[in-house]
Amino acid sequence: MTISVNYYQAAPGAVNVMHGVEAYLESARTEALNLPLLELVKLRVSQINGCAYCLDMHSKDARAGGETEQRLHLLAAWREAPFYSAAERAALAWAEALTNLARRHPDPALVQELKTHFSDREIADLTLAITQINSWNRFAVGLGAKVGSYQPSSRSK
Repeated sequence: MTISVNYYQAAPGAVNVMHGVEAYLESARTEALNLPLLELVKLRVSQINGCAYCLDMHSKDARAGGETEQRLHLLAAWREAPFYSAAERAALAWAEALTNLARRHPDPALVQELKTHFSDREIADLTLAITQINSWNRFAVGLGAKVGSYQPSSRSK
């Protein structure tokens, strides 16, 4: 998509807030709520939302972090693919439920499944990460972004 509004220039304060949330999420990572899992969640949400920019970015970051091509290619069918851990499955189910909130409210059993893998704080942080990538998707899809231009940084390794 062609950039229709350069939101970095038009609303730097809004972008700074978004980057502040990213900084918090980076500082809040734990062994259970780790970067590979978060990249899978960001990719899955971006698949649902059809955000080409974020798919490009997070697939590159995931690869730079050591993610396999097989897991990346099968992410859209994670329920049928045997390559994802129980914690990843719980996080992906939660990501899908929150991203599709307008269609149906999440089953409370999803939170109970999350609690078998994550602390309450990790669940809150995961929820924030899902909210955040949905927000980035809406900026990039709604206002345009230069797809293909992103290059991974050292943070993704």
